[in-house]
Amino acid sequence: MKDRFLKRALPIIAVLCLCDCSVEKDPKETERYILDSERQWAESVATGDTSAIERILADDFIGVDPKGRLYNKQQMIGETRDAPKYFVSNRINDVKVRFYGNTAIAQGSEIWEKHSGERGRFVWTDTWLQRNGRWQIVAAEDLIAPEKPE
Repeated sequence: MKDRFLKRALPIIAVLCLCDCSVEKDPKETERYILDSERQWAESVATGDTSAIERILADDFIGVDPKGRLYNKQQMIGETRDAPKYFVSNRINDVKVRFYGNTAIAQGSEIWEKHSGERGRFVWTDTWLQRNGRWQIVAAEDLIAPEKPE
């Protein structure tokens, strides 16, 4: 009986030792991924490219826009496709990322310009969550702020 147990248990133990499904990336590598993703999302407002948004927003994502309205991933994808009609550019100024286990908070600002010549600044907070080995944004809040911080 002991031999039969060992014959069954050893392959399972070997697989578990060889296949660590919870391998964590280097925190600096994860931070770079988040920073690059935030930049790509900001730039998508002027390009209309939704590929970054489709990748980084979780399916259950909920955001709050500067007017206090809620929006989801599909709404953000649709609005991004139309955004180049209005925006000439949108660039990240600064982003700070803080980690709390499998959660990261990214806070930053970006400067935008519209075809009308209007300019402004977004200040935002994005909540990232690592699920199933992927970092994605589950919540976001955006504010319109003065162009130059006081």
